[in-house]
This record gives sequence, C-alpha cells and structure tokens, in this order.
Amino acid sequence: MTANINSSAQGVKFPGTEIVTVQPQNGPESIESFYDEYLAIPGILEQIILDTDADAFILACWGDPGIEAAREITAKPVVGIAEASLYVANMLAAKWSVVTTLHRVRDMVEKTVHKTGLTARCASVRTTKLSVLDTEQDRAATLDVLTEASLLAMEEDGAEAICLGCAGMSGLEQQLEERLGVPVIDAIAAAVKMAESLVSLGKTTSKQLTYRPPELKTIQGYGAHFQAEKFRH
Repeated sequence: MTANINSSAQGVKFPGTEIVTVQPQNGPESIESFYDEYLAIPGILEQIILDTDADAFILACWGDPGIEAAREITAKPVVGIAEASLYVANMLAAKWSVVTTLHRVRDMVEKTVHKTGLTARCASVRTTKLSVLDTEQDRAATLDVLTEASLLAMEEDGAEAICLGCAGMSGLEQQLEERLGVPVIDAIAAAVKMAESLVSLGKTTSKQLTYRPPELKTIQGYGAHFQAEKFRH
C-alpha cells in the first residue's frame, strides 16, 4: 500500500517537488478501528519528529490520525488526506459522499467529516464490505464494490461527487469517474496538491494558541526525541 500511495503521489506532483514516502516502524498494518488508529499515532509522530528536512507532511490515512498532535510538534504544514479530499470535493459539488471500507468505520468517518466542519455538505457516508487490505489485493473487485456503493450514494443520497475514503483506493479514481460521470476525489492526490500550495504560499502552522508546542512535562516510557522540551527549541 505504501508503494501504491507513493505511485499516486509521484504521478500528480509538480516537477520540482520531491516526495519521500515512508511508513512507521511500529503500529498495525492497516487502520480500521479506533484501536488501530491510536496505536498508529506514536509511529506517525516519530516520523515527523525525526524528519528535519521536509517542507511539509502528509498523513496518508483517511482518518487523518494524530493530525492535531502533528501540528503541535512542527510549524511546517501538516495535511491530512481526508481533510484535503473533502475540501476539494466541496469546491466541485454542492453535495458529496464518502465511500469507504468496512461498515464498522462509519462513526470514525462521520467524526472526521464533522471535524472539518463540512457535515452539512456531506450527502452520506457509504461503507462497504472491503477491508483496507482488500483494496490492494483485488483491484477489480474493489472497483466493482466502489461503483455499487457510489451509485447508491448518487441515486439515493443525492451525491454529486465521491470522495474515496481510504488511501488503498488511490489509483482507482479515473476508472470510477468514467463509470459514474461525476468527480471522484483521490485523497492522496488532493493532499499532495494542498501541501504543494501551502509550501508555495510560504505558510506555516499557527502557534498562537491551539497548536502551540506541548506543555513541558516528563513523558514516561518514551525516548528523548519525544520529550516536550524538544519542541521548545
């Protein structure tokens, strides 16, 4: 999946943009529960802490896990693929739906949409039988499942565009768009273009209040690079 994410990102970047695609050394192989998400966040934060060269960071999981904490530990732009895809859809359609993976993730996805402030523009969240890993292992079947769910979102919920609610679905958007006849948003591509724009504009994350560095205190059981004083320098 990391290789597929990298391929999608490389395919839409500007010529002068360098993209380095990495995965945490610790954590679940996929995220499709709150337990998975919370266990993945320390590894995500560690990647950001240890990477001192990047101009921006993209969280390539549709739940945007740990995005608020990530914005506390760096002033560089941090773009979540969910947030980016919803912003793009919002500029292309009056109503859009998120088509995603397992039925159990509905609450997680709805909370992500709510966090962006775009619930009123969301026609629906359509979940499927697909696990995250299924989206990589059988692309043809995944495309058929996404087609069926997207058509229901359009016909029954009034969706005028579709957001693909999993990084593993990246690369299927053009085929799906041809089948549906409406805009289909690849979250990876949307995030790359958002990150490039923020860097080009010279913008950084506000440290006025909410995303100030973490308060100074000892963090038990974590290495020196996780300690709060590191982010005060």
